[in-house]
Amino acid sequence: MVMTQALNGAGDTRTPTIINIVGFWLFQIPLAYFLSTGVGMKATGAFIAIPVAETLIALLAWYYFKKGRWKEVKV
Repeated sequence: MVMTQALNGAGDTRTPTIINIVGFWLFQIPLAYFLSTGVGMKATGAFIAIPVAETLIALLAWYYFKKGRWKEVKV
């Protein structure tokens, strides 16, 4: 959350939005569904998907923060 909010605070609101859409809608929800129903882990599978998705989001945010394109965004 800190990395995406740092990007937001720098004026780059598009990148955190894309990261969150990918992280939550395209990764966390399908993973939670797959683990809970496909693998049969039920609620435990859904709870496992949360830290896995948050880790992915943190890595993506860190990657884009280190690239430095947020410095070029005009507000």
